[in-house]
Amino acid sequence: MTQNTARNILVTSALPYANGPIHLGHMLEYIQTDIWVRFQKLRGENCFYVCADDAHGTAIMLRAEREGITPEQLIDRVNKEHKADFDSFLIDFDNYYSTHSAENKELSELIYNRCLAKDRIATRSITQAFDPEKELFLADRFIKGTCPKCKAEDQYGDNCEVCSATYTPMELINPRSAISGATPIEKDSEHFFFKLPEFTEFLKEWTRSGTLQPQIANKLSEWLDSGLQEWDISRDAPYFGFEIPNQPGKYFYVWLDAPIGYMASFKNLCAQRDDLNFDDFWGKDSTAELYHFIGKDIINFHALFWPAMLSCADFRTPTAVHAHGFVTVNGKKMSKSRGTFIKASTYLEQLNPEYLRYYFAAKLTSHVDDLDLNLEDFAQRVNSDLVGKVVNIASRCAGFITKRFDGQLSATCDEPELLKQFVDAGDEIAALYESREFGKAVRLIMELAETANQYIHDKAPWTLAKKEGQEQALQNICSNAINMFRLLVTYLAPVLPAMTEKSEAFLNTKISWNERDQLLLGHQINKFKPMMTRIEMSKIEAMIEASKEDAIAEAKVSGNAPATETQTSAATPIEPFADEIEFDDFAKVDLRVALIANAEHVEGAKKLLRLTLDLGGESKTVFSGIKSAYQPEDLIGKLTVMVANLKPRKMKFGLSEGMVLAAGPGGKEIWLLEPHEGAKPGMRIM
Repeated sequence: MTQNTARNILVTSALPYANGPIHLGHMLEYIQTDIWVRFQKLRGENCFYVCADDAHGTAIMLRAEREGITPEQLIDRVNKEHKADFDSFLIDFDNYYSTHSAENKELSELIYNRCLAKDRIATRSITQAFDPEKELFLADRFIKGTCPKCKAEDQYGDNCEVCSATYTPMELINPRSAISGATPIEKDSEHFFFKLPEFTEFLKEWTRSGTLQPQIANKLSEWLDSGLQEWDISRDAPYFGFEIPNQPGKYFYVWLDAPIGYMASFKNLCAQRDDLNFDDFWGKDSTAELYHFIGKDIINFHALFWPAMLSCADFRTPTAVHAHGFVTVNGKKMSKSRGTFIKASTYLEQLNPEYLRYYFAAKLTSHVDDLDLNLEDFAQRVNSDLVGKVVNIASRCAGFITKRFDGQLSATCDEPELLKQFVDAGDEIAALYESREFGKAVRLIMELAETANQYIHDKAPWTLAKKEGQEQALQNICSNAINMFRLLVTYLAPVLPAMTEKSEAFLNTKISWNERDQLLLGHQINKFKPMMTRIEMSKIEAMIEASKEDAIAEAKVSGNAPATETQTSAATPIEPFADEIEFDDFAKVDLRVALIANAEHVEGAKKLLRLTLDLGGESKTVFSGIKSAYQPEDLIGKLTVMVANLKPRKMKFGLSEGMVLAAGPGGKEIWLLEPHEGAKPGMRIM
C-alpha cells in the first residue's frame, strides 16, 4: 500500500499545572492525544507531540513558600514527577518542557510587544483587595468572611455557598486573608488588558470555520453575541512569572504565557533537531496542521483569547481545538473520600497502564461527553477483549507452529478472502482514528477479533493435530490465525504500544500500517510468551484503598486533616480561633444521627442542596452548601451527623432547621461526616 506525501502535523495537550500530581482525570487527555499521534506516526505522517508544565502563578509561589523551597525548586521537582507518570503510561512526547523557560519568555515578550505596537493593549487602574501582611493582592478565592446577605460565616470573596448571593470581597463582613488571616484593605493598581472585543468579528468567523466541535462553537457564540470583555493580562508583584517588558513589578498573568508554552516547547524541540523549522509550523503562512487537545473547562482560553492573540501577533491560528469531557468513576465525580480520586502513580502500583489506555479508547468519541470509568466494567472489558479475544488468538495457535513446524508459517494462504476482509477493514478503522472516534474503531477491531476466534473454533486445530495426514491443514489454519492476530495488533498499536512491541518480538517483524496487506508467508516466528494477564478485582480494591490513604496523607501535609486528626505547620498560616466558649455552651449542642431521606437541587441556588433528614420519626429540612461535592441521588439513603437543636433560620429558599456536619477544604472536596456502622436515625452522638 502506498502513501501520498506525508502531512506535517503539530499536536499539543493542555499543560498540567506544576502544583500537584497527575491523576486519572488528567490522564484521559494525554492518552487520547497520544493515541491520535501514534496513529499518525504509524501511518507515516510527520507528526510531533509537544507539551510542558504550566509553571507560573500565585498558587505555585505560595506552595513553594509553605514547603520552604524556591518556586524553581518546586516546579523542577514536579516536572520530573509528571514526566515519570507520563512515561509510565507510555505517553510519547517528542518534547516535554516547562513554561518557565527562556524560549517562553522570549515569545511572550514578542507577542505582547506586537500587540502593543498595534494598540491592542489597554491600561487602567483597578481596585483590589490587598493583604497588608503578605503585601500581596488577593484573588477572590484567597479571601473569606461572613456573607453580607445571610450572615453565613466562612464564605469566599465572590459568592455565598449558603444563600448564593454575589458580592465583592470587600463587602464581606469581617473579611480576612485566607493566606495570613489579616484584614484586607482596598488598594488601587494599574493593570494591562488585551482588547479582546476588537476581535469579535474575527472570532465569530474563526469559531464557525470547522475549528471547533459544534457543541463548543454553539456555546462560544453565546459569549460572542453577549459581548466580550477586555482580558486582564497582568498581575502585581510578588508573583512567580515573567515580568512585563519595561513595567517593573508587573507580571504576565499565567494564562497569557501558558498557551505560548506550546510554541516554546516546539521551539526547544527545533533547537534539538536539524530537520525542523519553527516558522514552518507557527509562521503566519504555515501550511502545517496544528491541533490542540484540551478539556472543556478551558475552552474560552483556547478558542477566544488564544486565536485572537496569535492573529494579532502575526502567528498562525490552530487548525482545530479538540475538547473532551471529564472523567467520572462508577458514575460519580472523582472523590478522595471514596478513594476514586486516583493518582497516576497509585494506579501504576497495582495495574498495567495499557488496561486504562484500552478502556479509555473503547469509550472515547469525538464529542465533549464525560467518560465514566466503571471499575467492574473496566476489568470485565479488558479481560474479555484483550486477554480473551486478542491475545487468545496467538496463544491458541502459536504452540502448534513452534512445536510442529519449527516456527515456520505456511508459504501460501488458503483463506485469501478472509484475510482480505481483515486488511480492508483498516481503511475504515483509519478513518475512525483520524476523526477521534476511538470507541467505534475499537468496536470494529473487536468484531474482527471475534471473527478470528470463531474461525479457530470452527477449524479446531487441536483436533487436527491428533490426526494423521492433516499437517498442512494444521499449519495453514494456525498461520491464518497468526496473520489475523498481526492485523489486529496493527490496528491496536496506537492504543497498546507495549503489547505491540511484545507482538513484534513474537512475530519477528515490525508492525506497519501501510504494509499490512503483505501477509507473513513462509515466515519464521518466535516462541509465544504471555503478553497480558487478567485484571484481578483485588488489585482494583487495593488501588481504591491506597487512594484513600493518599487523600489522608495529602490532607495532613496541606493542613486539611480530617476531623479525627490535627496537624499544624510553621509554614502554613493558621486561621485565628473564634471567641472561646464555656463547656456548658458546648454541652448544649445536640448531635444526632440522621438518615438522608431525600436530597434535591434548589432552584436558583448555585451551592445549596435541600436535604430531608429523618431523625427516627422526626423529619427536618436542612439547606446545605455541599452541591459542589455531591449529586442529590448519591446522598439518598446515607446516614450523616447533624446539629439537631440549631435554631431554625429563614433563608431565601425556605426554612433551614439544622446543620449537617462536613469536613474538607471546600469545592469538590467536602466530606459529610458519617457515623460508624450500627448507628440508627435519631441516635445521639456523645
